[in-house]
This record gives sequence, C-alpha cells and structure tokens, in this order.
Amino acid sequence: MGAILQSLSRTIVAGIVLLVVIILIVGQATGTWIAINTHEWWAFFFRWLHVLSGVMWIGLLWYFNFVQTPAMPKIPDEQKPAVSKVIAPSALFWFRWAALSTVVTGLILATMNKYLVTALSLQRPFTAIGIGMWFGLIMAFNVWFIIWPNQKKVLGMVTVAADEKAAAGRKAMLTSRLNTLMSIGLLYFMVAQQNGGL
Repeated sequence: MGAILQSLSRTIVAGIVLLVVIILIVGQATGTWIAINTHEWWAFFFRWLHVLSGVMWIGLLWYFNFVQTPAMPKIPDEQKPAVSKVIAPSALFWFRWAALSTVVTGLILATMNKYLVTALSLQRPFTAIGIGMWFGLIMAFNVWFIIWPNQKKVLGMVTVAADEKAAAGRKAMLTSRLNTLMSIGLLYFMVAQQNGGL
C-alpha cells in the first residue's frame, strides 16, 4: 500500500480501480448495473468530471488565497524561491487547466441536457445555474487572461522591470481575490439549481 500512496499517479489509478471495484460489487449485490449506453449515464459522467475539475480549480484558488498568499510574508527570503520557483508554477499549471476543464465539461453537460442557451440567457427554469455559469466563465477568463499572464511576470517566466513585476503581483492577487469572492456565489448557484435555492 505504501508503494501506491508514495506515487501520485499510482494513487489516482488505485482510486479509479477502487471505484470500479465498488461499482461492480454493488452491481453484483443489487443486480442493478450501470447502463453506459444511455444519455443519463453520460450526462452523469460529465457532471462527475465537471465536479472533479471544479474541486481541483476552486481548491487551488482557495489554497492560493487562504494559505500561500497569507503565508508568503512569514517565509524567510532565502526560502521564498522554493515557493516561487517550484510550488507556485506547479500549482498554477493545475489551477489554470482545472479552470478550463471545469468550463469545458460544464458546457458539454449543459449542451447534452439542452439548457445551454436558456441558462446563459438567464431564463427560467435555469436561472440559478445560468448565474453560476456566468460566474464560472468570468472567473476562468480571469485565470487565463489576467492572473496567469501576471503571475508569469511575478515568477520570472517573463522578464520585466521590478516596478512592473510588483504591479503584476498586485493585479494577479486582486484578481485572484475577486475570483475567491465570486466562488462563493458560483458554488451557491450551481447547487441551488438542483436544490431549490433560487
């Protein structure tokens, strides 16, 4: 077990294997099997991918805002390169691709369930999820076109003058905080659609 958990890729594979084993055991015990040739199953599958991607995206957003940013002033200067050269670039890689994956799987799901246009135009009965979708689209735009370009300057991936680097850091931080602010509503409206919260 230790060999599995010491490797992230083996841990992910083991998680998928465990999921399949549980599905097979439950299917055998109940006599109810997943019908993967139905629209309902594929809609569920894309909802699951959407939730997985969203957990990664918002989890990293909250990590940056609740953990990394507040902790940086407390880290001695000689140790800061460990964050800015190793941790932050890796976290930002997963952060931006999770944002894109969340949007893509959400749009696929909305298209499959035939509410994409109705939701984006904020019409009933999809007003709540439509608001959540607009929040998500704005937040993903912020990730790719404001936060990421400015973080590349902060992390030294793009060479700029010191004053421009400081301005880029502030812009990235404030936009990340805006996304944190919006994430509260985003999560509410996404859940509200199915649970009568609006």
